[in-house]
Amino acid sequence: MTHLESPFTIDLWEPAEGPEGGALADPEGRGPATGRAQVRKTYSGPLVGTSVAELLTTQGESGAAYLAQERVVGELDGRAGSFVLQHGASGGDGQEMRQWAFVVAGSGTGGLTGLSGTGVIAHELLTLDYELP
Repeated sequence: MTHLESPFTIDLWEPAEGPEGGALADPEGRGPATGRAQVRKTYSGPLVGTSVAELLTTQGESGAAYLAQERVVGELDGRAGSFVLQHGASGGDGQEMRQWAFVVAGSGTGGLTGLSGTGVIAHELLTLDYELP
């Protein structure tokens, strides 16, 4: 396993169209709002490239969560290609924040074919323990 820490910048956060930027409240007012957004990022460090992610979000008074799939196109270890990260986080009052990320099996292309790994995305930093064949 190789460990990487690659910072990123968020270049675009575009909520889905609809009321309140695509947020969908429970029609009975019993639950938290949910929403969708498209996010574009630029990575630097050991992973150099760009990405587009689709996010699902939940935001309530005492907790929040998100789930995302993100296609990353770039270069890692001098090898160019793309792969898909799936990542998310969840937490709230009385609960520990849980964050996770993994490379979707079989999603690597080009020089990144066969990439696998797990980690977290938090505070504009991707931390990933990965293997390349």
